[in-house]
Amino acid sequence: MFNKNKKNSSEMLQGETSQYPLLPLRDVVVFPNMVVPLFVGREKSIKALEYAMSHEKEIFLSAQKDAKVDNPTQKDIYHVGTLGAVLQLLRLPDGTVKALIEGKQRARVETFLDHPEFFMVHVSKLSSEVQMNLESKALIRTVNDGFEEYAKFNDKIGKDLVSTVSAIEDPARLADTIAAHLSLKIQEKQELLEFEDVNKRLEKLFESLHHEIDILRLEGRLKKRVKNQMEKTQKDYYLNEQMRAIQKEMGAKDDFKAELDELEKRIKRKRLSKEAHGRVKQEFRKLKMMSPMSAEATVVRNYIDWILSLPWRDRTKEKMNIEEAEVILEEDHYGLEKPKERILEYLAVQTLTKKIKGPILCLVGPPGVGKTSLAKSVARATGRNFVRLSLGGVRDEAEIRGHRRTYIGALPGKIIQYLKKARSNNPVFCLDEVDKMSTDFRGDPSAALLEVLDPEQNFAFNDHYLDLDYDLSEVLFITTANTLYSIPLPLQDRMEIIRLPGYTELEKLSIAKQFLVKKQVEQNGLKPENIAFTDQGILTIIQNYTREAGVRNLEREISSICRKVAREVVKEGKAAPIIKVGGTSIHKYLGIEKFHHGRTEESDQIGVTTGLAWTDVGGELLQTETAIMPGKGNLVLTGKLGEVMQESAQAALSYVRTRARQLRLPDKFYEEIDIHIHVPEGAIPKDGPSAGIALATSIVSAVTRKPVSHKIAMTGEITLRGRVLPIGGLKEKILAAHRGFVDKVLIPMENKKDIEEIPKKVLKKVEIIPVDHMDEVLKEALVLEEGEELFASAEDSKPFRIELVQEEITTPAPDVTAH
Repeated sequence: MFNKNKKNSSEMLQGETSQYPLLPLRDVVVFPNMVVPLFVGREKSIKALEYAMSHEKEIFLSAQKDAKVDNPTQKDIYHVGTLGAVLQLLRLPDGTVKALIEGKQRARVETFLDHPEFFMVHVSKLSSEVQMNLESKALIRTVNDGFEEYAKFNDKIGKDLVSTVSAIEDPARLADTIAAHLSLKIQEKQELLEFEDVNKRLEKLFESLHHEIDILRLEGRLKKRVKNQMEKTQKDYYLNEQMRAIQKEMGAKDDFKAELDELEKRIKRKRLSKEAHGRVKQEFRKLKMMSPMSAEATVVRNYIDWILSLPWRDRTKEKMNIEEAEVILEEDHYGLEKPKERILEYLAVQTLTKKIKGPILCLVGPPGVGKTSLAKSVARATGRNFVRLSLGGVRDEAEIRGHRRTYIGALPGKIIQYLKKARSNNPVFCLDEVDKMSTDFRGDPSAALLEVLDPEQNFAFNDHYLDLDYDLSEVLFITTANTLYSIPLPLQDRMEIIRLPGYTELEKLSIAKQFLVKKQVEQNGLKPENIAFTDQGILTIIQNYTREAGVRNLEREISSICRKVAREVVKEGKAAPIIKVGGTSIHKYLGIEKFHHGRTEESDQIGVTTGLAWTDVGGELLQTETAIMPGKGNLVLTGKLGEVMQESAQAALSYVRTRARQLRLPDKFYEEIDIHIHVPEGAIPKDGPSAGIALATSIVSAVTRKPVSHKIAMTGEITLRGRVLPIGGLKEKILAAHRGFVDKVLIPMENKKDIEEIPKKVLKKVEIIPVDHMDEVLKEALVLEEGEELFASAEDSKPFRIELVQEEITTPAPDVTAH
């Protein structure tokens, strides 16, 4: 607290003590006779100022030792400072305070007093009496001359200030005024403040002035030297030259020589091939003889840098534990048995032989089935580094093999660039979208890949930029593609093709339960106690809101539901109950259904057969309708059918004509009628031979007036003799039949071996009947009256006329994609 009877600071005698609030200062030292504006933001400092304003406006100013300390203690504050008077105090809108303070006299902290809100200190005045003598006069004159010289080099010191300073006769005031205008460090200013002997203070001030003058002279000399060297150069060049001039003035070594020494050390340390080592030594000798400013020196320097940055003999240690690798692969991906099996085979052989050329695998499958992520898992399972190069849209051969050094801005190709990024010579190298490369006048990048992906050649891959043989034989290349037809055959021949089929609904359900739901619940800030997906809910999303081979859209829809649930959880707070997402509640979160899958007829129909189609996004039911009408024997095909499917329809009709008598049809039944075959969803292209037996069954049903069982679906290619040939995509087709509530599926006998791939749960509900001939198909598919025989015996085969019945055939349009 202030003493009510104490004298003001100007009246204090030397050695007399009194109490004042203390204001710690950051990055500033206040000298006596100096008026400074201070911006104060710390709460303790503001309270100290307010206290001073209410008690004679006097305050003790002292600098902090470290300006970064926000809450200084006694140890963080210099004990010598300046007593000052607060001339003005102004509160700013942001809560800070602007204070105008005048320094009065030097003082020293004797003790710190306890005060809850700010620093309160006992201070004693330091001597300010000056005894003028000859030494003082000489020092005053010397310091004045030094300040005038300093002002010549420093544009910030005006002539008016020099005149004002030269008129000061009091040596103490002169020292404080000049010190306040010098660009000194806080420690140096504090040292000047702490000198009690004015003559010593002036000596120290002159020493600081002389030091600053030397620095300013050196700066001027450097600027002048750099300015003379510059000729229409840019700012960057100016800065570089200034740095060079500074280093030269300090006696440092020449940059270029130091750089060459460092480069030589790197060359000695780096393990290179024999050819590369010889080339680097040759280029380095050439570089030493060049001028550092020449363009060729930059080219050679970059070339040496590229060679030294490549992992010529750097390898990562491979994991040889097959069990651990298998666990990692199973953790990261559901299904995909064939690629996993191939990776484990590679590891097994590597364990036995210790040395094998890296296999070159090509994973082919629709988008979203996990081709690229599988490559990452392979790297994790084998303990190798992973790099991925996307080839989509690449159309320049130089992207793969690089440009020759004769071109300006030449660089190595992407293969070499990504090996540098991998930092090892045996990474897993994923060449993504290898089927998306294109060709133009600059060359064919797929042809350049032939050398990269050929195990018999890639041990000596030659990049145009490096012009050195580089060994790629230890790299494990994994390429990915959506289709094979756009990949040139020579390139296909160099790769081991592994097909990744689209996921079935049951596989998607398992992936969603094991991976996607957990991932999205976590990413959207939810917890398992906030949301729960039922199996039926996930299946509803799969069937009615997505149509894809992979699971990307499925993950997006799950994420969308999680976001909406997160909003409900935030609204409800801690009281939010667990939200179960089932089949009936999906509409609430995702809106109307985007897709609907095909269903069978509700009753047996004449001329309507359920076929099975394969698409990139799974299997589909394919309704086939046939109508007959009076005509001249024309066969009309509609529904945007491809050439192969049209030929299948003609083959089916030819089969029916050859079996006319057995089916109790007249020999020339087709001459009096027109047959119209239609496959609904007319806007969607359909093609392929596997609808052959469905087309034949539909024609036979229409001409014999026998309905087709709506509980049977079928797939198979038909020949003119009625043989049923094998087809592809059986697994997806059977799953589509199961989804459409089909009881029986007729398949070619040669596809019987593929039944093993079908889940057992599906086989329990769908009866699969292998057939060899079309006659067997008709016996299973057509609905006959009790005791009625479909085929007549040779003796009973008598011609008869077809009775045309006009009836409306209505079938719901199924959801069909490309056959």
